[in-house]
Amino acid sequence: MINDTIAALSTAIGVGGVAVIRVSGDGAIAVAEKIFKPLGGVKVKDFEPYKMYVGEICGEGFTDFGMCVYFKAPKSFTGEDVVEFHSHGGIAITTGILSKIYSLGVRPATKGEYTKRAFLNGKMSLASCEGLIDMINSESVGEVKAGYYLYREKLTEKIKSLQSELTYALAFIDAGIDYPEEGVVEDNYDEIKKTVAKVKGEVEEIISRYRSGRAIKSGVKTALLGKPNTGKSSLLNRLLDYDKAIVSPVAGTTRDVVEGEIHIGGVRFFLSDTAGIRDSDDKIESVGVERAKKIIKGSDICVVVLDGSSDLTEEDENVLKETENENRIIVANKCDKDEGRFAADIRVSALTGEGIDELKEMLFQRAVGGKIDLGGDFLTEERHYIALKSAKETLEAAEKNFSAAALELIASDIKTAWDQLGEVSGETASESIIDEIFSKFCVGK
Repeated sequence: MINDTIAALSTAIGVGGVAVIRVSGDGAIAVAEKIFKPLGGVKVKDFEPYKMYVGEICGEGFTDFGMCVYFKAPKSFTGEDVVEFHSHGGIAITTGILSKIYSLGVRPATKGEYTKRAFLNGKMSLASCEGLIDMINSESVGEVKAGYYLYREKLTEKIKSLQSELTYALAFIDAGIDYPEEGVVEDNYDEIKKTVAKVKGEVEEIISRYRSGRAIKSGVKTALLGKPNTGKSSLLNRLLDYDKAIVSPVAGTTRDVVEGEIHIGGVRFFLSDTAGIRDSDDKIESVGVERAKKIIKGSDICVVVLDGSSDLTEEDENVLKETENENRIIVANKCDKDEGRFAADIRVSALTGEGIDELKEMLFQRAVGGKIDLGGDFLTEERHYIALKSAKETLEAAEKNFSAAALELIASDIKTAWDQLGEVSGETASESIIDEIFSKFCVGK
């Protein structure tokens, strides 16, 4: 191998106008000298970095016409010398060029290896890498913005700022332990205590945005529940704005879960129209009812649909009881015939569309806990949430130790909290966590 130089196709596999093949490592330029023949008088070894050159790219048994660009270390994505070949798209062309590159002693890149090298070479924090994969996998505007927030190091900057404050407090405590006669801690006791409280408060504030962040990243599982014939399928179709579920006056028409997806305020909502919950002698319908009950437990929001044109029945009461401990919205459907016979969170008409926009707004509010700024900061990764929650608990322990004036214990707590915060940026993350994160990437990234 050429000093562990790697290569892979960085664009999608298949037919396309242009394909990008990326080579990273000390041997990148050597590879370009062997397979790229530039037009004009400039030799590959004299390439000006970050400038495109036109020429011929040699593949296995053929030549293609394309471009080559050289990114000089450390000012490249990976922090190493990088060369990219921009060829015509197509399976035969890209496979042939890669085969030629591999024959020179370059090895195929593994999943996420380019980004992992960027992390190991100090070009990106671990949180930034996670933001990048979130952006690549995003399917909504909210997911893109949440990923970009991480990718641009906003969370890492915040975490490092908090770590710096803890380091400042720790310096006074360590000095007080080493030189007790100098009175360093006594002179700065209130300042140290205030710093710990301030950092804990800011960690709590970041944690508080996890609910919104999780909804933005993962979407909101929303179940439409109720007895048969309350209009659940009609409501699903109205929310989706097309006919997904079969609508019929015959009770028990929906026997399995019917799913659809909508975007509200940049957040994805996964809607599940379930079988009407009731006792039934029909074996197939009974299976659907049992699935509906399971979906209740796995949903973020339960939308209980009641028939607003009639009184509540025993079946309605059973559905309400089944969902009383869930995050739910009680919807009175058929408000065009509604006489206000019972209380509900909102009254709508799946037939006319009345109240549908208000229901969407209510879903959004229940999912993210209020209006959110998609350009602001919020917590999206469970790993970050766990690390920050641990740091908060450790700082609480430090505050308790202030009352006992136990300097060694306070110092130990602050150091532990510093390490827990470092798990977010990657400064103290374990190798297994790092490997797991990069395993989610595609080979070309």
